[in-house]
Amino acid sequence: MSLPSSSLTRIIEEYIEQLIGEAEENEVSLRRKDLAERFGCVPSQINYVLRSRFAPENGFLVESQRGGHGYIKIIQLTFKNCDEEVTHLSDLVGNAITEQESRKLLVNLQNRDVISPRERLIIEVSLRNQEENGRTLFDISPYRRDLMRAELLKKLLTSLTLQ
Repeated sequence: MSLPSSSLTRIIEEYIEQLIGEAEENEVSLRRKDLAERFGCVPSQINYVLRSRFAPENGFLVESQRGGHGYIKIIQLTFKNCDEEVTHLSDLVGNAITEQESRKLLVNLQNRDVISPRERLIIEVSLRNQEENGRTLFDISPYRRDLMRAELLKKLLTSLTLQ
């Protein structure tokens, strides 16, 4: 009997998180092939876990080297000061961000305790209000609204981070 894919994803994620927690440097090097064999899945399942659970917006960097002796290095991001965190958040947002991307980012930041549920709600309401005004009152193009959303999101996250 095989596990549903979502259960397997969760199990792989928990295993990797455990390894990172036990590591001294908040990073771990693994081989995709070894993980796939350990969990009885294909390497693409490991890729999915890495992309969806260990992405920069979740507080991780994944360095990958392909080939016969390829490895995956997973690094849990830590920040020495507020400036580093502000830079990281600004990089995550980028120059333009869609509504869906911004909601996903905010949920991830809340899950990582970077922002509180209340702060997330306030930011979402602000972004939604800007979106509605841009669409209805000013007839701003979708691309320009994505630019405006990114700028507002960066300002709000920066002000929260620097508190």
